[in-house]
Amino acid sequence: MGIAYAVAAIDNSAEEVAWVVGDQPIWKSDIEEAYQSMLYEKAPINGDPYCVIPEQLAIEKLYLHQADLDTIEVSEGMIMQQVEQTINNYVAQLGSQDKVEQMFNKPMASIRDFLREAISNRSRVQQVQASLVKGIKATPSDVRRYFDKLPEDSIPFVPRTVEVQILTAAPAVPREEIENVKARLRDYAERVNKGESEFSTLAILYSEDPVSAARGGELGFAGRAQYVPEFTAVAFNLNDPKKVSKIVETEYGYHIIQLIEKRGDRVNVRHILLRPRVAEKDLEEAVVRLDSLRKDIITNNIPFEEAVAALSHDKDTRNNRGVMVNTNSMSSNHSTSRFEMSDLPQEIAKVVNDMTPGDISDAFIMKDPKTNQDIVALVKLSNRIEGHRANLSDDFQLIKGMYEQAQQTEVLKKWLEKKIAETYTRIEDGWRDCEFTHKGWIKASK
Repeated sequence: MGIAYAVAAIDNSAEEVAWVVGDQPIWKSDIEEAYQSMLYEKAPINGDPYCVIPEQLAIEKLYLHQADLDTIEVSEGMIMQQVEQTINNYVAQLGSQDKVEQMFNKPMASIRDFLREAISNRSRVQQVQASLVKGIKATPSDVRRYFDKLPEDSIPFVPRTVEVQILTAAPAVPREEIENVKARLRDYAERVNKGESEFSTLAILYSEDPVSAARGGELGFAGRAQYVPEFTAVAFNLNDPKKVSKIVETEYGYHIIQLIEKRGDRVNVRHILLRPRVAEKDLEEAVVRLDSLRKDIITNNIPFEEAVAALSHDKDTRNNRGVMVNTNSMSSNHSTSRFEMSDLPQEIAKVVNDMTPGDISDAFIMKDPKTNQDIVALVKLSNRIEGHRANLSDDFQLIKGMYEQAQQTEVLKKWLEKKIAETYTRIEDGWRDCEFTHKGWIKASK
């Protein structure tokens, strides 16, 4: 909710004060801006927004006051990187910077200032909260006692999950195909350098990065760490916005890059990405090879893990015994090997759906999730856990996370109510008739 406060008091002489917390006013315009922001982001508002939002803004002010006492600071570089990422997301959703300015009803420079304060405030609040709950540790006996006391209707239902191991083969791309891709990129670069074509137009027409292609190849402001090293080395050494870079090879394919703007240690560039295609016959040959390997594994009782370690193309799963890790689902802040079917790549989910634990699939063609290139895979279904009410045997990490979250919520609630009691608070008429989440606001205002 702190996003709105960044806009406050540009001209507050005639503004209505709704709350005062300590010596900090909460203006009616703060509340209105926060409400509009929540509506745009489709954030849930549990109750009357003119009760919920002012309380949330007041809570933020209490945390920020504590951050001042604790001299908590945030990295300006990190904040600005998040600002640019947020703006890039808005541009991707709305289609242009002009539409983002229309949405906020202010120029881009003001939007950056607005977001900078909001993100800085949010980061400082999170640091205060982390400091308050850092001592919470869950022992197995704590988790068991917590689970035993949970009402039955509070025990979550866990959807069916699976654990999968994978072995992949990536056929080599023919040299002729690579040269063809490079020739096309050289042609695009030459047309731009001669002034015959606009880079953005060529990106829309030909780039195989669909997200940036829709924006004329523009990637938005980013720091060095946000790109793979090969791309970074070229993008950050560009100086002439009218010229196009040399061809850059990365794990994603081949690129040409054009500078848009440099701003400190961040750069905004356009790129065109082309991916050389694996020949159909090479994919078919890889399918035959992996089907033969599958027969050897089954006939000669070769551990799937040994075959992965010796032959799999993907280094991440190869070094993890083939075990796929679900980075989209976090249990107690740790990645997990369990996947709901919707979290798996579509091609794998389709194959795994009819398998039983221990089965190894036939070879099949799929898109590499990282590069979007065609590869060939075998998968082994290691485990299937049917949908069920959570239990300690199968879902200890989930329940541990629930326990820790409950403990953290209680610690923060007690801290806030103590802080509310100690802090001068005034709520103006017209803003007091509410059922607040935390006790003490009205009492403190008397």
